[in-house]
Amino acid sequence: MSYKNFIPTVWSEAINRDLERALVFAEDCNRQYEGDVKKMGDTVRILGVGKPTITETVDKEITLDDPENVEDTSVTMAIRHVAYFNYKVDDIDKRQAVGGVMEALQEEATQGVANKMDALIASQALSKMARLYSKDTVTLTAENALKELDKAATILYENDVHQGTKIIADVPPWLYICVKQAYLGRDTDNSSMMKNGRVYQYGDIFIKMSNNTAKNSAGDSMVMVRTQKAIAFANPMTHVEAYRPERGFSDAVKGFVLYDSKIVRPKELVVMNVKCG
Repeated sequence: MSYKNFIPTVWSEAINRDLERALVFAEDCNRQYEGDVKKMGDTVRILGVGKPTITETVDKEITLDDPENVEDTSVTMAIRHVAYFNYKVDDIDKRQAVGGVMEALQEEATQGVANKMDALIASQALSKMARLYSKDTVTLTAENALKELDKAATILYENDVHQGTKIIADVPPWLYICVKQAYLGRDTDNSSMMKNGRVYQYGDIFIKMSNNTAKNSAGDSMVMVRTQKAIAFANPMTHVEAYRPERGFSDAVKGFVLYDSKIVRPKELVVMNVKCG
């Protein structure tokens, strides 16, 4: 009887809202393709266009050749990842009556799933499509952290990312401390920059802290500096339901989310391979 009083739809919506708050990397991904995929194994083809050749002439009449065939660019993203949970409680009605227990379990499930999703996005730093801004690992300190961020941003600008475009740097805690020390005194009011892991704004760069920043085989941090269009992320389905296990006398909650991520604009992303000095 108790599990029948549980409302899966309301629970699912709450899980979705909590996931949005918990995700740090996903907040700055391109999610426009999310509506094109519905289930596990679905693939979305993300089309791009090349650049036509621009010809210049001086004091001559224009003579047109046959029209150019501009090759397009495309990337496919398949929805292959699923994260799920399955836990039981003694009696959902009693737990709800006590107050706080069901909410705590929901929060733990939400944080666990969100961590898996964010870690997948962070792992794009190890992709073959990701460009390293330096051949060798760079040691960062409070003295050079901002200078190196400028170098990474410069690579994006040289790839025609317009000045004023929001650039995101997802950094590990140790680098956040370096930036904080370097930035101390430059901006006395950062209270509005703290939500969802955002810690500072440095020029066009929004610096956000996450423990999910990828590491290479040597243990160096692989910090992505990117625009919001560089990485595509899709989370087309979240499903949660309560049920009564056949064995035992408990109620249970199970759920899963489908998701995947891929670099779709490699020129708008550069990876800083760095370590703490």
